[in-house]
Amino acid sequence: MNMKLLIVDDDLPFRERLTRSMEKKGFEVTACQGFKESLDIFNNTKFDYAVVDMRLEDGSGLELVKEIQKISPETKSLLLTGYGNIATAVAAIKSGAIDYLPKPAEIDQIFDALTNSKEVLPPPPENPMTADRIRWEHIQRVFIQCKRNVSETARRLRMHRRTLQRILNKHAPRE
Repeated sequence: MNMKLLIVDDDLPFRERLTRSMEKKGFEVTACQGFKESLDIFNNTKFDYAVVDMRLEDGSGLELVKEIQKISPETKSLLLTGYGNIATAVAAIKSGAIDYLPKPAEIDQIFDALTNSKEVLPPPPENPMTADRIRWEHIQRVFIQCKRNVSETARRLRMHRRTLQRILNKHAPRE
């Protein structure tokens, strides 16, 4: 295979583990930790694939994916993040990523996302979450991000405070 892969992640143990695993799978890997460093590397070398972390110490993974697409439109970029939500997934795809995976992602998931054709959709999940469950989890995530402030959460979700309080007082919907 011997395809060129750039890994950009500021988590050193994860970056090293992913580098070793992808080399075993036949990739020629270059790894770095930040936005600026990766752009310097990318301007000097062409890569077939890039695995980019969403949050880098010196910039945004979304912005890096956009820059990679400008420099090399044929490079397939995959975005990884520990802060997964639907809005982030949409932003990743709009930025030019071929896929988006929440951390911790398995090495085989990353490999499959990179090497599977863009036209082939992955199989549906065995036990997908219900729409009610997804909605409930999104509300909970925003609530926690707003430091459990009901008024601020309601404002950000564009819903009435009392409606939000009723939702928060209910148990989570079943999967």
